[in-house]
Amino acid sequence: MEIFQYSYMIKALIVGAFLSIIIPCMGVVVVNKKISVIGDALSHVSLAGVMLGLITSTSPVIGALILCVVGSIFLEYVRTKFPGYQEISSAILMSTGIGLASLFSGFVKTSANFEEYLFGSIIAIPQLDFYLILGVSIIVFFLFSYLFVDLMYISFDESSARLSGVNVDRINLIFMILIAVTISVSARTVGILIISSLMVVPVACAMQFKLGYLKTTILASGFGFIFTMLGLVLSFYLGLKPGGAIVLIGVLFLTILLIIKRK
Repeated sequence: MEIFQYSYMIKALIVGAFLSIIIPCMGVVVVNKKISVIGDALSHVSLAGVMLGLITSTSPVIGALILCVVGSIFLEYVRTKFPGYQEISSAILMSTGIGLASLFSGFVKTSANFEEYLFGSIIAIPQLDFYLILGVSIIVFFLFSYLFVDLMYISFDESSARLSGVNVDRINLIFMILIAVTISVSARTVGILIISSLMVVPVACAMQFKLGYLKTTILASGFGFIFTMLGLVLSFYLGLKPGGAIVLIGVLFLTILLIIKRK
């Protein structure tokens, strides 16, 4: 196939495969905890980090990683200390991220780099970012697997989880950092404005089958993988933005599932 003759596409497919598995894993917990807005908030913070990386001529992924982790710690602190203000803190963090990104964008020499991170790009992922994404994805996956049972308990009822001996505050903080890391490393390939959708749409598709928690997680990752591979292939042959193609394929599939379910 022509697509495999280009090294940058092979890199994009490898990165896409790794990300398509870990993003829906995060999404299952996010959806069950009803905190989908956090994905949007951290996505906008990661945009500011990308701009900072471009300005300083360092890796934008590392810039996004640092600011996203700081933002996730802030959100978890507010959620723990002021439970009633979680939505407000997410909105404030999102606004701060947008404001910083807008401010930093004035110092970026070309808008092309800016658009790559907004909507995703399959063009030449830098070698440093490539290995960073793979390494971080593997670490996130194993940490998620290790904490899977605790995260499942916390997703449904934090009070019962505390009574069962689960260190809820610590697990929540680790999970928030995992979300931040996942979002920041996904920026280049998937697109910052699309990441939160990829976190939710495959999960919504998997939930239509009404399976158990583990099977839903596996199925969501499977859907994420299929949507991502199809989106990247279409992006290559049709010249589309990969993030948009991936999400629209997912939304189309979800729509078909809902129509079939109604019948």
